[in-house]
Amino acid sequence: MSAAAAPESPALEVDDLHAAVNGHEILRGVSLAVGAGELHALMGPNGSGKSTLAKTLLADPNYEVTGGRILLHGEDVTKQPTDERANRGLFLGFQHPEEIPGVSVLNFLRQAMAARKGIEDLSVLEVRMALLDWTKKLGTDDRFVHRYLNEGFSGGERKRNEILQMALLEPDVAVLDETDSGLDIDALRVVADGINAVRASRPTLGVVLITHYRRILEHLTPDRVHILLEGRVVASGGPEVAARVEHEGFDGIRREVEAAA
Repeated sequence: MSAAAAPESPALEVDDLHAAVNGHEILRGVSLAVGAGELHALMGPNGSGKSTLAKTLLADPNYEVTGGRILLHGEDVTKQPTDERANRGLFLGFQHPEEIPGVSVLNFLRQAMAARKGIEDLSVLEVRMALLDWTKKLGTDDRFVHRYLNEGFSGGERKRNEILQMALLEPDVAVLDETDSGLDIDALRVVADGINAVRASRPTLGVVLITHYRRILEHLTPDRVHILLEGRVVASGGPEVAARVEHEGFDGIRREVEAAA
C-alpha cells in the first residue's frame, strides 16, 4: 500500500503572532490559516490591530514581531524582508496607496513583475499587453497605464490600481487592507468585481480581506470570517459571523468574549 499523501500546507498561516510598535504590543497572539483558493474576511473596529497585522505580514520595519510565526506554503518567512516575501508570492493592497510622481503605472509594474518572475529584462511589450488586457477587464481607461502611479487618482482609481497590481503580479496570497475604504457604492462594486475576476483567473489565490463593514461581502462570498478585537482573533465562522456584526456591532461579540473569560 502506498503511504497517504501529506496534507497540503495552507497558503498562509499566522501562528500565535505577536507584534509591537515602539515597544507597545498591538498583536497579542493572532492565529489563522488561509487555504489555497480561499477568501477570509478579517473584521474589527478601529484600533483592533487589523492594519498592524497587514503591515506585519509584509515586514514593515516599524512593526516588530515579538513572537509567533508567519508561514507561506509551510515556509517560515517571519525573518524575511518585504522584497523576499513579495517575491515568494505575498501581496499587500494598501488602505491608502501613496503617490509616486515620475513613475508610470507601466514602469512600476514592469519592475515589480520582473522581480516576481525572476526575469531581469522583462519585455515592455509583454507587460503592456498584459496591462491592457487587465485594464479592459477592470473597466479602466487605457491611458491609465501611462499616468504616474496614483498621482491625481481618485479613491476608486487608486483601489482599482491595487487590484490591477494584484492581477499582474500573480501572487499566491493577497492581503487587502480595507480595499473598500472611501468607496461609493458604484466604485465598491467595480473593485469587488475586479477581485472576483482575479480570483477566477487564479483559482489557487488565497485572500485575506480586511474590512470594517459587511457591504463588500455582499459582492464577495468569504469562506471564513474572523473577528479581531484588541489584537486577538476572538471569533471565527462562516458568512453568518459578518451578518451578526451587521446586526449587533462588535460590542455583542466583545461582551460574549468577556463573559467567557
